[in-house]
Amino acid sequence: MGIPDEQIYPYATAAAAKTVAKHQEPQNLVFYSGWFCPFAQRAWISLEERGIPYQYNEINPYKKEPHFLAINPKGLVPAVEYKGKALYESLILCEFFEDAFPNYKPNLLPLDPVDRALARIWLDHITKTFIPSIHRLLQVQEASKQAEALQDLYQSIRKLTDNIKGPYFFGEKFSLVDIAVAPWIVRDWVVEEHRGYKRIDASPKWKEYAELVEKRDSVVNTSSLREHQIEIYGRYLRDEAQSEAAKAIRAGRVIP
Repeated sequence: MGIPDEQIYPYATAAAAKTVAKHQEPQNLVFYSGWFCPFAQRAWISLEERGIPYQYNEINPYKKEPHFLAINPKGLVPAVEYKGKALYESLILCEFFEDAFPNYKPNLLPLDPVDRALARIWLDHITKTFIPSIHRLLQVQEASKQAEALQDLYQSIRKLTDNIKGPYFFGEKFSLVDIAVAPWIVRDWVVEEHRGYKRIDASPKWKEYAELVEKRDSVVNTSSLREHQIEIYGRYLRDEAQSEAAKAIRAGRVIP
């Protein structure tokens, strides 16, 4: 018998389902994704923003199927096959798309080397501070620890927000920094409904920014219905989820 986490609605829905349907023809780039996974959505948004041809392949990473484990030994989405080579890790894939498809625009990393370095600094902040904060808030059970986690999340958001040029992180141009936080923005309804989080309590600027990001076409077109996410996030809220991210938070480790 498999773990409860295996019982995931099997397909993307809403606008995401239409996007999947457009990407079933064979391509040099095969994109292995899970409609429910925020890490996979980062890479998916990047592909959509740049108009790169890809074939979408839905994966349930909890089933650990041999073919997929041969592509990503961690058994995690996202992953890609490109010209016979397998690659994985969401932000690494986003940068790979920049390098492997230079003729597809827009670029999602700044061309200026200083701004490109700054982008990586803030990607590091999102990876090491923002995402762990929101996952801790999801999973901790004691009220006092939830209150502490909420303040940690707000602090992480404010640090990021103080550096947003507006309307997007680097100004008018949507970038990989925006993509890196977008999937958690569209899922923050979970901590709003269950953990007392409010965008405006982080800052009015964050609320404005989050509302802009979640309406971006590439974000909308890679998002599925909330109703199929309720069971998934219920396991996080009860601290029963068995994803690698959930297990890392539970053990006080870095999210892999």
